[in-house]
Amino acid sequence: MNLILLFKEDYIEPGVVRLGGRRMTHIKKVHRAGVGDMLTVGMINGDMGSARVLETAPGYVDMAVILDTPSPAPLPLTLVLALPRPKMLRRILQTVASLGVKEIYLINTWRVEKSFWSSALLEPDRLENELVLGLEQSRDTVMPKVHLRRLFKPFVTRELPEIIQGKMAFTAHPGPWDVCPRSVSKPCVLAMGPEGGFIEREVATFLDIGFKTVSLGERILRLETAVPYIISRLY
Repeated sequence: MNLILLFKEDYIEPGVVRLGGRRMTHIKKVHRAGVGDMLTVGMINGDMGSARVLETAPGYVDMAVILDTPSPAPLPLTLVLALPRPKMLRRILQTVASLGVKEIYLINTWRVEKSFWSSALLEPDRLENELVLGLEQSRDTVMPKVHLRRLFKPFVTRELPEIIQGKMAFTAHPGPWDVCPRSVSKPCVLAMGPEGGFIEREVATFLDIGFKTVSLGERILRLETAVPYIISRLY
């Protein structure tokens, strides 16, 4: 936890927060902070700054907070991702949040198993918990937005064309395509399929609305590896 995220309900008086639970345990056992020690903190969707420990007790830690530093700039990327299995989704959410992605669309495709959509991980609180871990890792405060789209064609043909306006749009898919570009200078929309990739009809649907299909090279990567790999190439 390189940043301790704060929420409005943490404040017990102006400039003073009281933390319990996971954050308190981390402060005590990992940071080993005592009274007078300074820690890096940030307000969710707000500024970052520092906090001085005022008191430690069995069930809480009180800190005086000063927020005076802007959060890092977001990555100008919208990620459209075929819903992966929950265990993999958890890791991907943490990774893309730490990289600065702020717009994530989880979509259905032909190869997405129906059972994935009933996962408890898709509940708003559970999604937020995973994103918070990524923000804490990278010292960011701005919570990414996760949108769930269970119908492939209505989303791609009706909603996605507006999303890609003024942006570069890429579909990552194995095959004899141009290699994904490096260090682009414009905002991008990146669509990535499930394990096994999109089916050809889905690739064609993306092409019809203006996406360019790109390859990651000869190697076939696991989705959780391919996502940060291609994001690092683009930016």
